[in-house]
Amino acid sequence: MSEWIDVVAESALAIGEHLVVDVDGIDVAVFKLEDGFYALEDVCTHDGAEIGSGAVDGDEIVCPRHGARFCIKTGQVKSAPAYEDIVSLEVKVEQGRVKIRDVRWD
Repeated sequence: MSEWIDVVAESALAIGEHLVVDVDGIDVAVFKLEDGFYALEDVCTHDGAEIGSGAVDGDEIVCPRHGARFCIKTGQVKSAPAYEDIVSLEVKVEQGRVKIRDVRWD
């Protein structure tokens, strides 16, 4: 998935909202914060559960199962029980569309 993938209209999300999209079989949570769009693989590194249904608190997402917190902008883990970061994907907005790309396999 190293090419840019169109996932949603820029106007589809309000600030503080997010949605989960399937991109080539990988669930990705796309967030709109005050300063732009961000994307994380939709998986908690604590137990492999989805993270997209968690609550957004500022620039953090809180895992709905056990309360681990992750930075939406970087995927960095912020609190236990998780100890590993979530994969963060590149995001750009082009002609009113949000696009993401995963460069792990480049």
